[in-house]
Amino acid sequence: MTLNAFDWAIIIVYLMGMIGLSLLLARGQKSDRDYYLGGNKTPPLPIALSTMATQCSTNSLLGAPAFVAFAAGGGLIWLQYELAVPFAMIILMALIFPLLRGLNLISLYAYLEKRFDAGTRTIVSLFFQFIRAFGTGVTVYGISLVLMLCLNIPFWAAVLMLGGITILYDVLGGMQAVIWSDVIQIGVLFGAILAAIIVSVQLAGGLPVVFDQPARLRAVNFSGHGLGDGQTYAFWPMLIGGLFLYLSYYGCDQTQAQRELSTRSVADTKRALFLDGMLRFPLVFAYCFLGLCLGAYALLHPDFVSALPLTDGGKPNYNVAVPVFVLRHFPHGLIGLVMVGLLAAAMSSLDSTLNALSALSMQDIVKRYLKLNFSGRMELVISKLLTVFWGLVCLFFAFFVGNISDTIVESINKIGSLLNGPLLAVFLMGMLTRRVNGPGATAGLIVGFAVNLLLWRYAPKISWLWWNVIGFFVAYAAGYLISLAFAKPDPNRLENTLFRHAPRTTRARQTRWGPYYTILALYGTGILAFLVFLTYG
Repeated sequence: MTLNAFDWAIIIVYLMGMIGLSLLLARGQKSDRDYYLGGNKTPPLPIALSTMATQCSTNSLLGAPAFVAFAAGGGLIWLQYELAVPFAMIILMALIFPLLRGLNLISLYAYLEKRFDAGTRTIVSLFFQFIRAFGTGVTVYGISLVLMLCLNIPFWAAVLMLGGITILYDVLGGMQAVIWSDVIQIGVLFGAILAAIIVSVQLAGGLPVVFDQPARLRAVNFSGHGLGDGQTYAFWPMLIGGLFLYLSYYGCDQTQAQRELSTRSVADTKRALFLDGMLRFPLVFAYCFLGLCLGAYALLHPDFVSALPLTDGGKPNYNVAVPVFVLRHFPHGLIGLVMVGLLAAAMSSLDSTLNALSALSMQDIVKRYLKLNFSGRMELVISKLLTVFWGLVCLFFAFFVGNISDTIVESINKIGSLLNGPLLAVFLMGMLTRRVNGPGATAGLIVGFAVNLLLWRYAPKISWLWWNVIGFFVAYAAGYLISLAFAKPDPNRLENTLFRHAPRTTRARQTRWGPYYTILALYGTGILAFLVFLTYG
């Protein structure tokens, strides 16, 4: 089955609605701060939902069900990755964001200039921009496969279609458009997941059949450690590696942290992080459960796998299992709604990345080095042009990422795990120590990243989840030792850049955060108990 006029009408109305929303939100933009931070006027809940929408991208909606249903040794063990989220939020709320949000930054890496020097800020920012743009190519690649399948058009045309629409509404509305469109998109996306679950459960023969899959119900794996035993998704690398990943992802990654910098206050940033910690697991469980349903359906209908298009290596492309299932079994109209959900997943990830990359280029390169007296209007124009530039770069990378690994969700996490640990180390070297200087921090980042690349190339049996941890400690140790060969940092640079010197607001002092931290800790423990029950109960 293919899309008909009714499906296309639903898709077109949705896309036009996103553009209209962006035009509406663009009113009142006067400077790059308005464009990148929405004037620091957004409440915590929309920020939390927007962050979730970005993370629940096409990588998740296509890759996670494929991993659960078809990956060797897959099953629900991907959920182990979520155990670290509540605990990471505690650290971010208590230590990292009171300092970073209190500095009123646009570029997260402006902190590195305050603590180290301009060179450290520039190198880290440029390094991040390239890696993130390449990783975003995976997102564009995934949804473009779906468009190619559904529309019977060449891959390049699908890439340009997706990218053009997202770039347009991102350029128009900036961060406000990113956040509020993501709020809408998370609702559409969750609805599409629920619809696919309901249909797949019915076709599989009901919930008892779905749950009668002991291998796929395995949600924890205590049998290995991932340090050379080939157990990539063992419990410890997913818990500990996940903790370092999420600390870096939420705290040091501009595409995520920019939302936390756009809140009204430090207290609102903490509230947004708390909501993320509480709301993320139900959403992730929903799309992993969809994979469980598709696995049960595929056992009863073996022709389903043979109907999947082949990769260049001649294997079934499991990444498109969800859209193939939808096209085979959904009625028209509902097909259009699910395709809107897939588009929403892609756009919610792409729009935030483009806005963040534009912010880094504007703040860390253009305004930092050109030293021109830009008017607010000119800042806004340049910011939007940079958004277009990074959109084109990300679309270019989409043509070269298809064969990084078997599933999209693994691809994007591998790319991110090369940098996550070393990037976190650079920030914590600044926040925790007085001795580390700019040359040491920069060298540590490069050494940690290089070690992770060597692990990818020469130690494939070490779980890539450990790269987040190994890269962190290698970068931290190298950065500290190399700093000893250079002069101590200027004491004036240390003011308001260390944990104990973090700026505080009156509102933040009035809020008792201990109960929030306790709830998150209990929630994380409850998730573990639930996963153990799924596996052994």
